[in-house]
Amino acid sequence: MSEFVAIEQIASVLAAKRVCPTVTLWNRLEGRPRTHEFDRALRAEIRDPLWLLTRQWQMGEFKGDDAGSPIKAKVHIETTLITKYRPGMGSGPVQAFPDELPLEAKVERRPVPMAAGQQKLSYDLRVLIGRRWLKLVNGIEPGLTDKFIAAYGIEMPDPDKAAEVAVTGSHAAWSQIAALSGRAMDGYALYAHLTADAGNRSHDGIALDNAASEGALEGLEADFVAWFERLILQPEQDTQTAWQPPNLEYQFEVSAPRGAAEQHLVADEYFHGHLDWYNLDLSPGREGLPPVEPAPPSADVEAGHTRSFIPVPISFDGMPHTRWWALEDGQTNFGDITPDTTEVNKLLLMEFALVFANDWFLMPFTVPGGGIAKVRGVTVTNTFGERTWVEPTGKGDDQDWQRWTMYSLATKGDREMPADLSLVVVPSVPKIQESEPLEGVHFVRDEVANLVWAIETVVSSPTGAPMSGRRAALDSRQALTRIARDQFPSGPEEEVLENSAGIRYQLMTKVPDNWIPFVPVHIENDFREVQLRRAAMPRIIEDTEFPIEKIRPRNQILRPGLDPEPATTYEVHEEEVPRAGAYVSQSFQRSRWYDGQVVTWLGVRKATGRGERSSGLGFDKIRPVRRAKQAGPG
Repeated sequence: MSEFVAIEQIASVLAAKRVCPTVTLWNRLEGRPRTHEFDRALRAEIRDPLWLLTRQWQMGEFKGDDAGSPIKAKVHIETTLITKYRPGMGSGPVQAFPDELPLEAKVERRPVPMAAGQQKLSYDLRVLIGRRWLKLVNGIEPGLTDKFIAAYGIEMPDPDKAAEVAVTGSHAAWSQIAALSGRAMDGYALYAHLTADAGNRSHDGIALDNAASEGALEGLEADFVAWFERLILQPEQDTQTAWQPPNLEYQFEVSAPRGAAEQHLVADEYFHGHLDWYNLDLSPGREGLPPVEPAPPSADVEAGHTRSFIPVPISFDGMPHTRWWALEDGQTNFGDITPDTTEVNKLLLMEFALVFANDWFLMPFTVPGGGIAKVRGVTVTNTFGERTWVEPTGKGDDQDWQRWTMYSLATKGDREMPADLSLVVVPSVPKIQESEPLEGVHFVRDEVANLVWAIETVVSSPTGAPMSGRRAALDSRQALTRIARDQFPSGPEEEVLENSAGIRYQLMTKVPDNWIPFVPVHIENDFREVQLRRAAMPRIIEDTEFPIEKIRPRNQILRPGLDPEPATTYEVHEEEVPRAGAYVSQSFQRSRWYDGQVVTWLGVRKATGRGERSSGLGFDKIRPVRRAKQAGPG
């Protein structure tokens, strides 16, 4: 017999491992039931201890390590609070960090558009504010409400004015505003009058019957102004808004004291409406924000303290049981998850639930809203009295590609420095109610015309309701055409020479009025980088002598720099409009803060567009002439 088949001293051969390779064989033990029912076999009756020991051996329970369970833990942690906030990136004023409002409301708030040029907007809000004031002054003296309606009334639209075509061009808006004329009060006009100067009074220009009425009105003015400012949260000044029109996104900065210095956090790409820790990045190159006046209250800064805990095992629905005879609840089946190879989140969830479910323990630690916590390490004591010092897994160099961590801040820049493992609890709300978009703009590329078009798909009607941008553009064009033909008719027709050519020359093609062009321009002192500057298409009413004017956008998203005097240009960074385009919308947001206060504000959202578009814009075109067919004999 061959010596490689029958080995006499197998123990010495296995120890040497040099004579021949070894093959490990495993015997699989399977039960062979004598009946078709498994009811009794699944009962795991305890009257046969030897069978139970055999079953434990078969399941590999005797091969476990003597690992003690944690019974005590100490956490060494540092905490601080965010104390300063500044909208924009170095442009806005430094403010105390808001604790009385959700951070989304503080960051996203935008002024409600009450006018666009000479055209008044948001008549629904104007009437609502007026009704509030009339309720406050009702009963002070007879006829006082009629006096305020006469002084701050809704004016009847004039169909012959080109500046009011936004109202007269829409039958719905015209009929609603005409019905309010002489019957309702423009409350926003009174609010603007009261807030324009500290010495203004609500009854300026209104004759009062007695001095008591004057004192009563002055007592109601402050309540009226405070009510409207609570109704919709708006920035007091343009510098207090975090919206950056050139970037089509929000930007803001916050800082928190950290020892003798400050920890500076920036958010320079917030646009999707879900504000959380991942929107903030650590900016180590900055020294913090300037002092704020008045100084904020001192933050609860703790350089380092230790907390003791009793670890509690984590349990959840569908968690696998540790013993073989215990069956899990079938309502939650983690094994039924079918993740793709790129769905790392699902893979991590399955591994946590099915493999390491009973290896996790909970040590709760409360971090207040706006707090920043940094765990230095955890000391764990198990049932055998052994102590283990556990450090954060993500420690090390910030640029180490093998470093892995979760819920930690990213550090801006590429300098080699220790990773920051701070945990930020942003004072945000979990759910926000959002209205339908009041404004919507599609930024699309037109490679044929070498332009970017801002298409106003949704515009805000003068009544405050959203409407189709294309429908609004057609209504305004029809109203202007009617005014132009009535007030600016064309002069006497010139003699037209006979021309039998089958072609005609066209100077420029038409583009819908709701398409606003953005032309590429070079940045000053730079011949490579370009930005997109807002331009305007000419409005030409054919067969009339109506003055040629520029078509201006109606949405506030596209009007930065148009309303102030003098008007300024508006440019968008070229990289903000990719080939897929971008969709920017503005809508009302509503939420409730932890003290029960309801907060409403106007916010902007940005999403990916639907690709490139062609406007059909062209110059110097040769078009065929379509001649009418002559009727034949008979």
